[in-house]
Amino acid sequence: MRYLVIFFVLMNLNLASGQVTKDTSFTILSEYKKQLKKYPSIKIVEPQRNPLVLEQKDIVYTYQKRPLHLDAYLFKSNKKLPAVVMLHGGGWKSGDKSMLEPFAEKITLNGYQCFAIEYRLSDEAQYPAGIDDVLKAITFIKNNAERFNVDTSKIVILGQSSGAQMASLIGTKYNTEVNAIINIDGVLAFHHPESSEGKYASLWLGGTYEEIPEIWMDASALSHTDENTPPILYINSQHERFHAGRNDMNEILKKHKIYSRIETIPDSPHTFWLFEPWFDKTVQYTLDFLNEKLKS
Repeated sequence: MRYLVIFFVLMNLNLASGQVTKDTSFTILSEYKKQLKKYPSIKIVEPQRNPLVLEQKDIVYTYQKRPLHLDAYLFKSNKKLPAVVMLHGGGWKSGDKSMLEPFAEKITLNGYQCFAIEYRLSDEAQYPAGIDDVLKAITFIKNNAERFNVDTSKIVILGQSSGAQMASLIGTKYNTEVNAIINIDGVLAFHHPESSEGKYASLWLGGTYEEIPEIWMDASALSHTDENTPPILYINSQHERFHAGRNDMNEILKKHKIYSRIETIPDSPHTFWLFEPWFDKTVQYTLDFLNEKLKS
């Protein structure tokens, strides 16, 4: 399997200020081994390399002491298509954009332009650096709309786990940048009765809630949800801690008559989107939302 070598990919980041070792604790293979104990029939989803999808890897979209990259998955079309900006998970500390490849390929095949974004993780830079990186990626995509054949009036931000937290924050705090949000099992509030965020959140945010409560609140999508929030799809596992603040957020959205939809993947691990038998269902929920909200 191609993911057997992912541990050795991008091990070191050469920065102007020194060398940062990339945290490779969260990979598809490591997660597969972890979840196999409870779910012995799961299967890793492999990339398909469909000829209808043009893949352009490691495009530099900005420099932050070093180049940051995105992977573009482009559908061959005579008209401009909606764009889906995708953020990987990994507790803001690990993970890689390559983990999005099978998902991006599937969405692209259905008439979307997908972009898997590299952003700085907590060992390299703390909040809001990663958010700033993604905003720069969105600007880059919009500025290169002709190159990527993108309809800039239809930009979706999608994230998985910690990437979903980031996607939801961008969609609420910077709501003029995107037209819809897809949150795949990511928290909406860091300090909340349903939340159990601790070490990894502290590393990314720069301190504990007791030390910097204002940052923990600012980094929470719930804090910025209002009448300007775009439509949102939540795709969740049954584990409540991974969608902390969702119900409160939905109450605000209902008050302002903003579309939201919740889909739950029962009897699944938190990382259900990486594996069958849950991958196809996650893709279908995503496409149902995209087709309803963007293909008009």
